Amino acid sequence: MPTLATTVDGLKLPNPFVIGSGPPGTNLSVINRAFREGWGAVIAKTISLDSSKVVNVTPRYAKLLSSDGKEVIGWENIELISDRPFSIWLDEFKKCKDAYPQGVLIASIMEEYRKDSWVEIVERCEAVGVDAFELNFSCPHGLPERKMGAAMGQDPDVLEEVCGWVMAAAKRPVWAKMTPNITHIEDPTRAALRAGCQGVSAINTIRSVMGVNLETLRPEPSVEGWTTPGGYSSRAVKPIALRMVMEIATLIRNEFPGRSLSGLGGVESGTDAAQFILLGSDTVQVCTGVMKAGYECVKPMCDELLAFMEKQKFETLADFKGKSLDFFTTHADLVRRQGERKAAQKAAAAKKVVASDGEWSGDEFVKQSDALSRQ
Repeated sequence: MPTLATTVDGLKLPNPFVIGSGPPGTNLSVINRAFREGWGAVIAKTISLDSSKVVNVTPRYAKLLSSDGKEVIGWENIELISDRPFSIWLDEFKKCKDAYPQGVLIASIMEEYRKDSWVEIVERCEAVGVDAFELNFSCPHGLPERKMGAAMGQDPDVLEEVCGWVMAAAKRPVWAKMTPNITHIEDPTRAALRAGCQGVSAINTIRSVMGVNLETLRPEPSVEGWTTPGGYSSRAVKPIALRMVMEIATLIRNEFPGRSLSGLGGVESGTDAAQFILLGSDTVQVCTGVMKAGYECVKPMCDELLAFMEKQKFETLADFKGKSLDFFTTHADLVRRQGERKAAQKAAAAKKVVASDGEWSGDEFVKQSDALSRQ
């Protein structure tokens, strides 16, 4: 029987499904629920040393529905990082590890451009037992005035410097979370891996405007009649996420073999997860999917992924990780390959044309006659 168990950067996971940083990991209660349901790992909602400047608004979500209104295709949020004091998070991290010592708990952290702050948050989180870190360089909205999130992740030089600070302090694995709001995602990826990060996560949400209410003429989500661009997620972003995962995985294969990749963006099923792994992901993260279907969605996702593996006769995730990467090439090469195939077909057809009376066949007589009429 195939197994979903995997070890990534020394972290032993029962399956590759990871709660992505956001509301599904926003406090001890929900993190514990995730572990009870059997998630492979949990990344807590992003924290910082000073939460006093974090003030959320309502409404802060907007949804893009299918034409019949029954399915959520896209989901925009203008939610900020955690508004809970850092001291409370430290206490809850410790309680979580006491309750689930085998559970893989990952702290998502974000700070301003100050070395002391990054070092402090790493050291204090490690002291209470977190298993790894994800550096949030990718939040597309909120706190840009503090040069946090995507404002930092869009500058590879700054990102590399900050990753260097973290790697000098951290004793646990570190993943850097990439922003998709950049022309070439390989640039910040290369910077993070060059600085020593064990892996990267991709992608965070895509900067977006969900739409405009045609009755009020106000953009949504509307807060006192105003809004701000937010982060777009759910099924609609999956093709973009897959493309960027492919680009990152190719970079890792060519320049940083052995580094890890956690893929996310529209994962809502085991078949979605299979595609991310085929394109080079070691693990897959789910955030909006949990908000739509609940923590129990991990069970059918595991079943679907196992069914795929059994059908394809894969025993482990490593058996098919990156297996589809070899089939990407340039458009010019596609033209060449198609030309060669057509030329081969034409040559094969020419060989079937009767050249002498001895080549006529009773079984193929009509086809041979038609072939001669086309010459």
